[in-house]
Amino acid sequence: MRYRIIVEPDEDGVFVAECPALPGCVSQGVTRAEALANIRDAIEGYLESLRRHDEPIPPSIYEETVEVGS
Repeated sequence: MRYRIIVEPDEDGVFVAECPALPGCVSQGVTRAEALANIRDAIEGYLESLRRHDEPIPPSIYEETVEVGS
């Protein structure tokens, strides 16, 4: 499954990662790579909790990106 995440540095320079499709699913890391690994773990835990409680699982996203010159 794929979920859109937002990764931004906070005022202390720590990277905060959030998954808008899963309310409250937020993690962080000292580096961007660590924040991405941590949010992946957080999403897996979130989805497992939804399954255990028989809650609906938000659908995966399907999107493409294109790179353009600046």
